[in-house]
Amino acid sequence: MKLNEIRDNEGSTKNRMRVGRGIGSGKGKTGGRGVKGQKSRTGVSIKGFEGGQMPLHRRLPKRGFNKPNAIDLNEVNVGRIQQAIEAGKLDKAATVTVESLVAAGVVSKPRDGVKILGVGELKAKLSFQVHGASKSAVEAIEKAGGSVTLLGAVAQA
Repeated sequence: MKLNEIRDNEGSTKNRMRVGRGIGSGKGKTGGRGVKGQKSRTGVSIKGFEGGQMPLHRRLPKRGFNKPNAIDLNEVNVGRIQQAIEAGKLDKAATVTVESLVAAGVVSKPRDGVKILGVGELKAKLSFQVHGASKSAVEAIEKAGGSVTLLGAVAQA
């Protein structure tokens, strides 16, 4: 093989479509752009433009700030955990984690973790490994003789 014999494989390249070169080419006259108007011209396609009327995205109110890295936690009350223990779905001896709450059917999916809230009453002595817990929830758990270990960066709030 010589340098002047090097070429692409047969059928690996195609010539580009030359638009606007007569009706016989199949892409003549309008050149695939439809017909008439501002959007058929080159370089013009104004997204959201409504002919001078105030565009919809500017008419609607903007509210708040959406945090791009927000943590989506399941919120579970201590009363709901007590119900699961009474129903025999949660083991008193085992540590309560996201996985054990999903297995017990207390939460439907793990998301980014679990935050324990203090509504209801907890009678069982349990140890928790969760991503967050409210002050009232920590008090209720420690009053029942349990303990709370916080995972991740979410502190008590």
